[in-house]
Parts: sequence; structure tokens; C-alpha cells
Amino acid sequence: MADPKDGLDHRHWMVPVLVALIGVFMSILDTSIVNVAISSIMNVFGTDAAGVEWVSTAYMLAMGMIVPMSGWLGEKLGVKQLYIWSLVVFTLGSVLCAAAWNLESLIVARVIQALGGGMLMPTVMAMIYKLVPRDKMGGAMGIFGIAIIFAPALGPTVGGWLVEYVDWRWIFTINLPVGILGTILAIFFIPDFKHEGKVNKFDLPGAVTAAIGFAGLLYVLSKGNEWGWTSEATILTLVGSLGTLLVFVLIELWSPSPLLDLKVFLFPSFTLANIAGIITTIGMFAGLFYIPFFLQSIRGLGALETGVLMLPGALASGIFMPLSGVLYDKFGPKVVMVVGLTLMASMTYLFGTISLDTTLFTVILWNVGRGVAMGLSMMPAQTAAMADVPPAMISRATSVMAIIRNLASSFGIAVMTVLINNQNTFHHARMTDSLSTDNVAYTTFMIANPGTGPTLFGTHLAKQSFVFAIQDVFLLTAGFTLLAIVPALFLKKAQKGPQKAGNHAVAME
Repeated sequence: MADPKDGLDHRHWMVPVLVALIGVFMSILDTSIVNVAISSIMNVFGTDAAGVEWVSTAYMLAMGMIVPMSGWLGEKLGVKQLYIWSLVVFTLGSVLCAAAWNLESLIVARVIQALGGGMLMPTVMAMIYKLVPRDKMGGAMGIFGIAIIFAPALGPTVGGWLVEYVDWRWIFTINLPVGILGTILAIFFIPDFKHEGKVNKFDLPGAVTAAIGFAGLLYVLSKGNEWGWTSEATILTLVGSLGTLLVFVLIELWSPSPLLDLKVFLFPSFTLANIAGIITTIGMFAGLFYIPFFLQSIRGLGALETGVLMLPGALASGIFMPLSGVLYDKFGPKVVMVVGLTLMASMTYLFGTISLDTTLFTVILWNVGRGVAMGLSMMPAQTAAMADVPPAMISRATSVMAIIRNLASSFGIAVMTVLINNQNTFHHARMTDSLSTDNVAYTTFMIANPGTGPTLFGTHLAKQSFVFAIQDVFLLTAGFTLLAIVPALFLKKAQKGPQKAGNHAVAME
């Protein structure tokens, strides 16, 4: 039976959610799958690392610019229509990527791909919050979370296999049949959504300042380690981006029709859930980024081998993500998040003891534990964030959440990279200073390896110092992850029944 207020049948939400996940999964997969093809792209187009980096950077910047507009576009075009157009643009961009004839055309195609892909996640989140009854939201977001966790982990595995055994262009070509199928299914199985209330005028000053500010901030976070965090370029870009974002915030607070309605932060659950989500995202990406780095740089594994070893952890996340939704619907966010965050901190602490002699089976086992923890802790926060948000503000709220997630992941990787570089330098200098003719192990090694001793020992020293640095980062991340328990304790479960504006909606008018 359809709800007379919005014309939606809230009982039959499973099929539309599964259909919508096709687009989300594709867009997230493409953020990680292209990384394994960098070397092949460099060889084919005869470019250097600095040039080919724009294949990834352009995608990230375009997403940062388009995401703030997704809320307004969802209200203007309709959530279903925006999803379909976003998927079509993303698929078209993928085809253009596969047909690229030089580096410049590939970069332009990646921008087109990102313009569609960037709007898919907040649009699907808005779709879920509008369609699924509040008392079933945990299960729905658990299913949604499979794409968020499983896609980044599957990307290197699929991409590595395609690059090694087929051709790098197929990492984009495979999106064509999936995109066509997803579009057809969306037309028939995703319902039309009515927007509650009038559509605001387009906030052009807000859109311009948001695009410049968020794109600039994401860019400096990705380039800060290369430029140096105290360099003139970094400081000027960072100050310019933050200054532009300050202007953006002032515009949004004063505008009668803001692009991003910052009033969503007046809802306690939304603010607390996003604080917990930021901490959890930073902790999650430390593992997703540095475990593969350890396996490839220290243990010498290839991209495909590394992807296969990371796969069990991703599968564990995929299994426990829906389970966390069931537990959320039964117990609420507090218990599930506390258990998940405690487990994540524990598994991250174990990675803080990793060494050159740690077996690959142990790494897989620890990573499976982290996968279970991520499955339990990620979705309850995103689900609880909307506990008080009225339906008319959901599209804007999901845009804000998508921006926060992108910035948190970029910030986390940037900060962790600074820490790991600093600690690597520290440990290398400390171990080098301890070497002398009085060091029995050093002297014995040199005698046993005449001629090649200095080179071999230097390589071992570099690996060992890097492992010590990874240990430091994981130990710090373990303690940092526990901080997310504090806001998690104050989260509450959404009220039962279909989507309702509730008392807060009146207060926000």
C-alpha cells in the first residue's frame, strides 16, 4: 500500500535499494581500480608520474566540486531522475576513458565520469532515507554499506587481473554493460519521489565558492606530502581554500535558499554521528592504504596478489555490514558501534605489532578482524545521523555527509602519510646511529657478506625503519579510533514507522 503523503510503498524497498547500489558500487570501484593501471597508462601514453597522477586527481577534484550540488539537483530534477542521469553520465565517461587516445583525453573523460559518479552516492543515500521505513533503516544501510567497504577492496583485485591478463582499458570498458543494465533496471524498479516543499533557487555564489573551496582543499590534502607541508604552494593553497570555504559558510548562513543547508548540524544525532564517522573513516583508511603498502613494498607482492590477500577482509565487511543493520534495528546504534569500534581498535593495535617476520596468514586474519569491525561500526553512524532529520532536508543532509566522508578520507591519508614519513626518518636515523664496529650483529653480517654487505644491510635497514613507522601509525590509529566511542554513546535510534518530519521539522521552519 502506498503512503498517501508521498505516494511510495515503504514496504517493498529491497529491490529499489539493490538496483540503486549498482551505480554506487561502480562509482566507488572506479576510485581505486584505476590505481593499479597507472604504470600501464604511463607506458602507453609516454608520460611521467606527475602527468599520470592527474588521472586520479582530476576525478577526485571533479567529485569534490559536484557533490555539494547534488542536494539541489535532487530536489529540482527528482531523486530518481538525478540517479538515472548520473549513471548515464558516469557510463558515458567510462566509455570515453576506454577510448582515450592520449593522456589529455583520458583526464577529460575522467572528469566527465566523476561528474556522474560524484552524485550517485548522496543521491542513493537520499533515496534510501526517503523510501525505507525508519525501523528498517539499519538493514537498508547495512546493505548500502557493502558497496562502500567492498568496492574499494575489490578494485585492486579486479583491476590487477584485468591489467595483467587483459588490457588496462577494460577497467573502464566493464562499466558499459553494467551501466546500461543499471539504467534499465532503475527506470522500471526505482519509484518516483515527490519533493516535500518548494524547490529553492539555485545558489550560484554558494556553488562557486563550494566548488573552489572543496576542490582546493582536497587537492592540497593530496599534494601536501609531495610539495611539503610548510612549502609556499601548500600554505597558499590551504589558506586560499579555507578562506573560500569560510566565505561559503557565511553565504549559506545568510542565503534564503542555501546550496547546503548547514542547519542540519542543529540536529544532535546528525552532528554526533558525523563526528564518529570522521574518526572511524580515518581509522578505516589507515588500514585500507597501509596494509597493501606493506604487502607490496616490504613483502614484495604484486598488485593482484595483494588484492587477493585483502579480499577476505572485504568479504568479512560485506557479511557483517547487513548484520550490523539487523543489530541496529534491534538494539540501536550504541551497542553495535561500541562493539565494532572496540574490535577495530583491538585489530589495529595488533597491526601495530607487525614485523618483517609476520606471516601472510596472520595479516589476513587480522585484516578479517578489521573487516568485521568496519562492518559493525560504519553503518550505524550513517543510519543514526538521519534519526531526527525531516524528509524535506534529507537530500541536503546526504550531500553534507558525502562531503564530510570525502574530506575525512583525504585528510586521514594525508595526516597518516606525514606521520609515517616522519617516523620512518626518525627510526632510520636512530638505527643508523647505533651501527659501529662494536655492534656484533652488524660486524658479523658484513664479514659474512663481503662486497654486497653494505647494500644488503642498507635495504634491510630501510625496510625495518619503515615497518617501525607503520607500527607507530597503527598504534596511534588504534587509540584514535577509541575516541569515536564518546559520540557513539549519545546516538539514538530513529523512531519507528515511515519517514516523518517529527517535531524538529517544525522547529526548523
